[in-house]
Amino acid sequence: MRALSGDPSAVSLSFDRLVVLETAGQGDYEPLRPDAILTFHELCLVRDDGEWFMGQLDDDGSVICWASYGLDLAEAIRGL
Repeated sequence: MRALSGDPSAVSLSFDRLVVLETAGQGDYEPLRPDAILTFHELCLVRDDGEWFMGQLDDDGSVICWASYGLDLAEAIRGL
């Protein structure tokens, strides 16, 4: 993960936080149930049901995702 992203500070986060997906153009949020949360500074990749979502880590520890980056972790990391 660190080698592929080029970010030596990349880490896995615990699941004890709110993680949501912002619905396009509606200002609503759909809760996600992640089985992996990876953080690269403020950006995060969240896996829910095998799909990777891009998001941002907020000051309160929650993660707001805005888009799916597919099923392949390597491709999602390249999309950072």
